Amino acid sequence: MPRRRDRHGRGIRGPLASPNAMTKRPVPLARPTRTAFFNDCVTSAMADIAAVAPDALRDVIVGVEEVPHLNVAWSGDRVPLSAALEPGRGRKAQIVIFERPLEHRAGSRAQLRDLVHQTIVEQLSALTGRSIEELGGEPGWDD
Repeated sequence: MPRRRDRHGRGIRGPLASPNAMTKRPVPLARPTRTAFFNDCVTSAMADIAAVAPDALRDVIVGVEEVPHLNVAWSGDRVPLSAALEPGRGRKAQIVIFERPLEHRAGSRAQLRDLVHQTIVEQLSALTGRSIEELGGEPGWDD
């Protein structure tokens, strides 16, 4: 009789998947958390931009906030997806990406990855004066 049994209704104990045949390591069963996936989207977008235009991110800080604060001014009923702050005295230019509005707008994880990339490209274009195409974005993506 196997020692792995369902004690007190808490489920099966031990690994549910066999190790990978090539690497002999266990297969990860859990998907990354929502926040970890979003941060990965931001990191990969910045890596893609750096590959196309290496000096575009030189003096720009990119940050993530969960939601926009109420003191951020926006017009109409639309919630901003991001914000760009011009460089000031002793301060670098900043791009702030708002996690929850972007997640709400995207229909899937693939769409979220594309939306994060295009949002960063658009804000970077506004800060640096470069074209969206030059920074690796798609022209007319938000039409």
